[in-house]
Amino acid sequence: MKAIVCVKQVPDTSGKVAVKENGQLDRASMATITNPDDLAALEAALKLKDATGCEVDVVSMGPATAEGMLRECIARGADKGFLISGREFAGSDTFATSQIIAAGINYIGVEEDDVIFCGRQAIDGDTAQVGPQIAEKLNLPQVSYAAEIEKDGNALVIKRLLEDGFMKIKVQTPCLVTCVKELNEPRYMNVAGIFGCFEKPIEIIDFPKVENDPLIEADTIGLKGSPTNVFKSFTPPQKGAGQMLNGDDVAAQMAGILAKKHLI
Repeated sequence: MKAIVCVKQVPDTSGKVAVKENGQLDRASMATITNPDDLAALEAALKLKDATGCEVDVVSMGPATAEGMLRECIARGADKGFLISGREFAGSDTFATSQIIAAGINYIGVEEDDVIFCGRQAIDGDTAQVGPQIAEKLNLPQVSYAAEIEKDGNALVIKRLLEDGFMKIKVQTPCLVTCVKELNEPRYMNVAGIFGCFEKPIEIIDFPKVENDPLIEADTIGLKGSPTNVFKSFTPPQKGAGQMLNGDDVAAQMAGILAKKHLI
């Protein structure tokens, strides 16, 4: 059994968001972090490893600099890293990205009892599309918005969050699960893990390694294979400071403020 975790290196949006003249994010000038929801997915895989002794592989699509993020994932407890990287993949939207990652997972190999973990969504796009699209392209059952995960033989029992509650779903492996960050508390790297992460392999999956996969075609990857594009990225304006109302006549105060603004 193995757990495959999809992780993404994203801009640190807690700082200043740099935007190019064409409206796209200037990723090269921004600090990067591991996507928070993906850390929850990694922790879910590591908990499965703690319980079953399974192998944990982390896979990411991105530039060469993403190798450092994969090393951090290994320092947390993962066993192998795979970086899908190549000029042919540049400019991919969620559709093309999921095609490429699915082909990369095919290259790694999915066995009967394997589980693929993804974060619910990435903070730079907030689409929540790539994980489910990967499942569709690999023809695997999927459960999204996982808030609890339990192993039950060759199946997983998952508590799936809904807007007004939750549902429990039992799904057979192999399957794909997307995780919300509330699922768990990601573990920290330890000293042994930090030193040991440089001794474990990270394999580069470039275009020649996946070009014969049925999912990979010139018109389904990269900028050419992306049916959508980002029109503009921007930092939303900050809200002004709120006004606190105190006393026994708060309702009257509120009514007076709303009347002055001609809202009532």
